[in-house]
Amino acid sequence: MRSKRTNFLAAVLVIPAIALCTTAATAATVAQVSSSPAQTIQNIGASGAWWVNDLVRFSAANQQRVASLLFGPEGIRLSSYRYNIGGGGVGVQAGDRAPQTLLTSPGHYDWSRDPGGTAFLRYAAQNGVPDIIGFVNSAPATWTSNGKSCGGNLKSGSTQAYGSYLADIVAHFAGEGVKINYVSPMNEPVASFSACNQEGMAVPVSQRDDIVRAVGQSLAARAPSTRIIADESDHVDRFLSQVPQWIGQPGTAQYVAALAHHTYDFPGDTTLAQIPAMAGKVGKPTWATEICCWNSSTKPAYGAQYDPTITGALTMSSIMFRDFTVAGDSAFQWWTALSKVMGCNPAGSSSCATTVNSNGYNDGLIYYDPNYAANGNQNLYLTKRFYALGQYSKFVRPGSVRHAVAGAPNGVQIMATSQGGDWTLVVNNLNTSAQAVSVRLPSTGASASAAYRTSAGENMAAIGLPTVSADTASLQLPAQSITTYVFHAG
Repeated sequence: MRSKRTNFLAAVLVIPAIALCTTAATAATVAQVSSSPAQTIQNIGASGAWWVNDLVRFSAANQQRVASLLFGPEGIRLSSYRYNIGGGGVGVQAGDRAPQTLLTSPGHYDWSRDPGGTAFLRYAAQNGVPDIIGFVNSAPATWTSNGKSCGGNLKSGSTQAYGSYLADIVAHFAGEGVKINYVSPMNEPVASFSACNQEGMAVPVSQRDDIVRAVGQSLAARAPSTRIIADESDHVDRFLSQVPQWIGQPGTAQYVAALAHHTYDFPGDTTLAQIPAMAGKVGKPTWATEICCWNSSTKPAYGAQYDPTITGALTMSSIMFRDFTVAGDSAFQWWTALSKVMGCNPAGSSSCATTVNSNGYNDGLIYYDPNYAANGNQNLYLTKRFYALGQYSKFVRPGSVRHAVAGAPNGVQIMATSQGGDWTLVVNNLNTSAQAVSVRLPSTGASASAAYRTSAGENMAAIGLPTVSADTASLQLPAQSITTYVFHAG
C-alpha cells in the first residue's frame, strides 16, 4: 500500500467527476458496441500482502469465510491472487509487513514458515483461482547489498542464486498441487524503501534484464509453464520509458509473459493512452497490478482516507474502466484484499465501518479490527469497493474479449466483453442523477440473462432484466451505481 513511501508525491487522477449531472436524462442515448475485438482479459484479482500475517491468528472458520468471499462463487470469484513471497523482514519495522522467508540458507528451506501466506496461497489453489502470481518485494537478506530486506539492492553476482531460489519455491508448491502461474521478481524498482517500513529493494534499469533472464532460465529448467511478469513500476511514465530499455536486451523478452505496472502517479487518459503503443512495439500485453489509497475529498489523489461508501467504489470502478479501455490492460489487480487500516475503532463505534474518515486508508476491499488481538473481534467489514470489484471479477472471466463502446453519455462508462456467445456490460453511472442509455450489441437477437447492481443501497444485488429489442438493450441506470448486465446471443 502507498504508506509504503510516506514522501510519495501523487499526481491528480483525471477521471470524470463523480457529481456530473443533477437532473435525470430525458431521452435515452444510444451507445454502440464495436464488433471488432480489442484485448483479451486474462484476470482480475488482489494481493495477499500483508493481512495474511494477521489472519493466520483468526479462527479456521473466519479464514475459510475470507477465502469464500474472495475466491468462491458465493463471493467475488477473483480470477487472480498475488502471493507475497516474503524476504524475511530483516531490518523492517516490526509488524505484519515483515513476512517470514521460506529460505533458511541458500538451497535450504523451512516450508512451515510463513503460515498465513502459504495458507491463503493454498486456499486460492483449492478454490480454483486461474492465475496465482508469486511476487517479491525484496530478496532474502543473504543476497541484498545491505544484509536487510529493505533499503538495499540485489548484490552483484547473486542473480543466478536468486533465480534458483524462486524456482525452488515454485517447484515445491507445484509438488503440492499448487500452481504458481507467474513470478514477479521485483516491485517498484525505482523506490529505495530506505525507511524500512516494509520490505523492498531498488533494482536499477541496468539490472532488470539480468534478473529476468536469471529467473526465467531457472523457471524454464524447473517449472517451464511458469512465466515472468515485470517490472511493476510505480508510475506509468517510468513504465513507459524504462521497460523498453531492459526488455530489449538480448535473451530477455522470451521469459516475459506480461508487462506489469502500477498507477500511483494517478495518470490521466493522455498518459494511459501511450501504453498500448509501447506494448505493441515490444509485443507484450500489459497488466495493471497495483493501486489503492486515494483521498477524494477534493479530487482523487494519493492520501489518507477511509471511504467504504459508493463514492469510493465509483472511484475504483472508474480506475478499472480506464485501465481496461484506455490503457488496454489485460489484467487488473487491486493492491490488497484485506486491511486493518480503518482509522477508527469498529469494536467501540457502530458507525466506524460505514463512515468516511481521514485517518484510515482506501487500501482494502474487506477490513478487520486493528485491535483484534487484544479484544478478540474477528468480524469482517465489507466495503462498497469489495462489491465494485466483484461487478467485474465475477462476470468478466479469463478469456473474455473486450470490445470498444462509442457514444456513451457524459458520466457513463460502459465496458463491453464477449465470451462463449455471451455479452457482458459493466456500466458505471458516475452522475448524481439516473440515466437512460440504449446499447446496441453486435449480435442480433440477444436476450438479457442476468443483471446485478452495486449502489448506495445495493450490494451486487440481482435486479430486473433490461428490455432488449433486436440488437439494442435499454438500460435504466440509477444515480451513482455500477451495474453488470449479461446477455446471451441469439
